[in-house]
Amino acid sequence: MQSILFIVFLPLLAAIVAGLGNKALGALPAKVLTTGALFIACALSWPIFISFLAGNAEATVVPVLKWVQSGTLTFDWALRVDTLTAVMLVVVTSVSALVHLYSWGYMSDEPDQPRFFAYLSLFTFAMLMLVTADNLVQMFFGWEGVGLASYLLIGFWFRKPSASAAAIKAFVVNRVGDLGFMLGIFGTFLVFGTVSIPEILAAAPGMAGSTIGFLGHRFDTMTVLCILLFIGAMGKSAQLGLHTWLPDAMEGPTPVSALIHAATMVTAGVFMVCRLSPMFEASPTALSFVTFIGAATCFFAATIGTTQWDIKRVIAYSTCSQLGYMFFAAGVGAYGAAMFHLFTHAFFKALLFLGAGSVIHAMHHEQDMRHYGALRKQIPITFWAMTAGTLAITGVGIAGVAGFAGFYSKDAILEAAFGSNTQIGSFAFWMGITAALMTSFYSWRLVFLTFFGKPRWAGSEHIQHAVHDAHGHDGHGHDAHAHDDHGHGHADHGDGTAGYHPHESPLVMLIPLIVLSLGAIFAGIVFNHAFISEGTGEFWKGSLAFSEHLIHAMHGVPTWVKWAPFTVMAIGFAIAWYGYMHNTKFPAMVAEQLGPIYRFVYNKWYFDELYHYAFVVPAFWLGRVFWKQGDIGLIDRLGPDGAAWVVAKGSTYAQKVQSGYLYSYALVMLLGLVGAISWVIAG
Repeated sequence: MQSILFIVFLPLLAAIVAGLGNKALGALPAKVLTTGALFIACALSWPIFISFLAGNAEATVVPVLKWVQSGTLTFDWALRVDTLTAVMLVVVTSVSALVHLYSWGYMSDEPDQPRFFAYLSLFTFAMLMLVTADNLVQMFFGWEGVGLASYLLIGFWFRKPSASAAAIKAFVVNRVGDLGFMLGIFGTFLVFGTVSIPEILAAAPGMAGSTIGFLGHRFDTMTVLCILLFIGAMGKSAQLGLHTWLPDAMEGPTPVSALIHAATMVTAGVFMVCRLSPMFEASPTALSFVTFIGAATCFFAATIGTTQWDIKRVIAYSTCSQLGYMFFAAGVGAYGAAMFHLFTHAFFKALLFLGAGSVIHAMHHEQDMRHYGALRKQIPITFWAMTAGTLAITGVGIAGVAGFAGFYSKDAILEAAFGSNTQIGSFAFWMGITAALMTSFYSWRLVFLTFFGKPRWAGSEHIQHAVHDAHGHDGHGHDAHAHDDHGHGHADHGDGTAGYHPHESPLVMLIPLIVLSLGAIFAGIVFNHAFISEGTGEFWKGSLAFSEHLIHAMHGVPTWVKWAPFTVMAIGFAIAWYGYMHNTKFPAMVAEQLGPIYRFVYNKWYFDELYHYAFVVPAFWLGRVFWKQGDIGLIDRLGPDGAAWVVAKGSTYAQKVQSGYLYSYALVMLLGLVGAISWVIAG
């Protein structure tokens, strides 16, 4: 297991060299170094995962160094490798390696490539630190590391104001969640006297039923600790309330979206809940809270996904929704199903993001799907890859036969929610089924708008610029208007293409798409048995809480529950086909009929506006008060400005005394002498 040291520290080493070398090192060496390090890490991760899959490996802890000894608080830096870690290692290193490779093509025109690749590798190192953590402080170190790296990556194009704003927003919103996570860690240390994860999990069941003083009241100990820890997960995994940063994070380059919002940072919260599952099992209230938030998020984000036009935002809200599924699976006790969905989701969601990047690359950085159409013949490999991803996310498959990756994991989650036989589980099931219908609708809507129908490229400013540039340099001095045959500005040949010819992405971008397509197609059928079908949870080997009873309940749900996801998937597909292929006026009619409801959903339930008036405006007002009245009015007036004023006034009066006449000075000396004698006599 010493290979774990290479897996974790190679990306860090590559990030340091590429980051410090930067322009002096050059783009190619930086790319080769960082990508090579990630492929080595990936190649070392798969054998560890396969050995756990085959049942040949045991959980081990590899020490790195002595870290902190302060009173009763002692912990070392050590890397924990068990089944849960092995699953995450494969997910993180595989997707990250493919994103590195993809970025060779996508970022080829970027002058700051070494910086970009250094950030990517740094992010991967932080994520690997998080998933190999043997104690809560180390997990927090990785947790904050991915927060920092995501800030750097989202704001990579820092000269673009919207990118800088999105990076700050992601950082600030995550700080809110991180405060909860920190309080949870402090409380856990207070209660258990240790930050070692194995020791805490062993002692957690014994704490059930005890109480703790918090905010002046007595509460159930495990409920307080678990909810505080889960608030941290809500921030990182963009759950309802702390989700507002995720769609804005699309301002970063597309490979960043694939890495952060598919496989790594956003799944950190799910991983943390599964890692600490014995703690959550000790508090039914906390589990109900997790289930409710997860179910509400999966429904809420799916509604918004149905109305967005930006191709990356649709996939971002889809991520938010799928994370909701993972959380309510964990909430009903199906941690294996939550991790299985995390595993399959990483492949198909990274595929969808990178596929979207390939479309954006072909369409000269146009992201509005209203300006796409008929691209399947122009970029066929991208089309088939995105179709595979869509089949996976919508859960296409036939119960009892076979299906794509999402079919296995999403169905397992819905069956677990129904089989949990609780009110909150039943609420989660119906929310999940409704969200599955919307998922199918917005996913096929994306495919139909992008790849089918007639070209609508002429309406895009980005395409107009591309055509203008191409025709402006055709060697004959003609600009775009010279080629206008039909009186449509900018060389529109009457077919909606504006004379533009999209091209397939280079091979370095297509290879990751093909590899991820295989994951989207086969990850479910190959790993289904290990993750959720075993009666005793042998695969997990105690790395998360496992309920044999729930597995039996899942297999025993009524037939209609097993067929429900397939049915709603088919309905979603049919609505999307009707509205975007058969009768294209239908969506606009529905939007008009729904009026205020459509506007409410399209404007993301007005969460951003609500937060703006509830938090941002008061914060700025308070800042201005402290600045004008506090800093300038009080501190400066009585401090530096006041002292300077006293000195200036004093020097003015002292100047008047310095007259230069001898009798004036003699008078002052005499008065001083009289005063001194009077003082002595009086004394």
